[in-house]
Amino acid sequence: MSKSPSKPADRTRPDVVPFPPHDLGAWGETTAARRLVSDGWAIVERNLCWGRREIDLVVRRGSLLAFVEVKTRSCAGFGGPEGAVTWKKRREIEAVARAYLARHPGLDLDIRFDVIAIVCDVRRRVLSYVHIEGAWRPDA
Repeated sequence: MSKSPSKPADRTRPDVVPFPPHDLGAWGETTAARRLVSDGWAIVERNLCWGRREIDLVVRRGSLLAFVEVKTRSCAGFGGPEGAVTWKKRREIEAVARAYLARHPGLDLDIRFDVIAIVCDVRRRVLSYVHIEGAWRPDA
């Protein structure tokens, strides 16, 4: 009995991802940055790190500084991408934001924490783009 050759991945199925998750995340961050710039935001920082923690984007428009977490999924299964921003992730983002603000004293800006949730297909066409402004408020 002969073995049948393995089949290549079915690129037409919406649940098949033809690119690594890290590449998908980087693509989502670039997509979000472009959209934010077109909406009048200035990109202040990308992939801002403090220790092992990271914030995807720091953006400014007028007197508002937003720390933005971008979540991208290649299908809508397992819930929306925004659901991946857990309380633990929010605390990590807040810690990086505090470190950033400590390094930049004198910024007289309003601060906000946003989430951008992107769902795309396997060809990286955006199916859904949701910018959740003020997604949460830090605990005092």
